[in-house]
Amino acid sequence: MNKTTKKLEKNVIKALTQACESCKEFVTGFDWLTHTADYSDFPASLHITCVFDSEDAKVAATVSQHASMMSEIENHLANYGVTLKKIERHVSFDSEQACTREHGGNWQLRLAQH
Repeated sequence: MNKTTKKLEKNVIKALTQACESCKEFVTGFDWLTHTADYSDFPASLHITCVFDSEDAKVAATVSQHASMMSEIENHLANYGVTLKKIERHVSFDSEQACTREHGGNWQLRLAQH
């Protein structure tokens, strides 16, 4: 990873950390988020997974809460110079419960399938 890519990755992490903390304040059951990216095809390859503590919490989060979360993510990324044309193509919602059931709690394996 070259110096420019490292700086970009660092900024993406900062932006997503800020978005995560903000979303935790207004979405019940939201726990954390993570991302994957192929920086040779960035930002098109950026994928963000928002993780809820349970399937029930994920389902209970309304469409407007999902939209608000995507807006938070988009705004925080923009603050670091990362713009996405259609945020909904880059964000998915998941749960700890589903990962445990389908992948034995192995997030690395689960995220590799996106």
